[in-house]
Amino acid sequence: MTVGIIVAIVAVVLVVWFIAMYNGLVKLRNNRENAFANIDVQLKQRFDLVPQLVNSVKGYATHEKETFEKVTAARAAAMGATTVDEKVAADKALSGALAGLRVSLEAYPDLKANQNFLQLQTELSDIENKLSAARRFFNSTTRELNNACEVFPSNIIAGMFGFKRAPMYEATEGRETLNKAPEVKF
Repeated sequence: MTVGIIVAIVAVVLVVWFIAMYNGLVKLRNNRENAFANIDVQLKQRFDLVPQLVNSVKGYATHEKETFEKVTAARAAAMGATTVDEKVAADKALSGALAGLRVSLEAYPDLKANQNFLQLQTELSDIENKLSAARRFFNSTTRELNNACEVFPSNIIAGMFGFKRAPMYEATEGRETLNKAPEVKF
């Protein structure tokens, strides 16, 4: 009888452990999805702000049509993205287009002095900072999920239920650009 009780207790402990590991993996996956939803909120704000910024700039620089078209096309692609991977790719394209827009703006000192433009630029900068923080949080939750999927013994349960290593949100620029100090000119 005693051996039967010990076996039953061990079996119950194993079942509880198994359930706890599985639930932990589900929570990590959901945290990662929630972290991306936070990025999505910031992207939506950016998508809403970009047309206002573009329209403000268009009044001053109509001959920079190609730059504005790239921003508009990138925004449209980003708005149409449905999966996490599509949204990441579209966000990278929009970030690149916005960087081109910022470079074009340097040629227009009158535009930089316009109050509406300055306010839009400040809001865009704020959104970019929030996006950066949201991306860091997303990568943190992704790292936690990846660790749980790869370390023993949770990797056994992860493999049994199809939990897999998830991609991080990576910078759009190449390593050479990121490692190079910014150049400041006056």
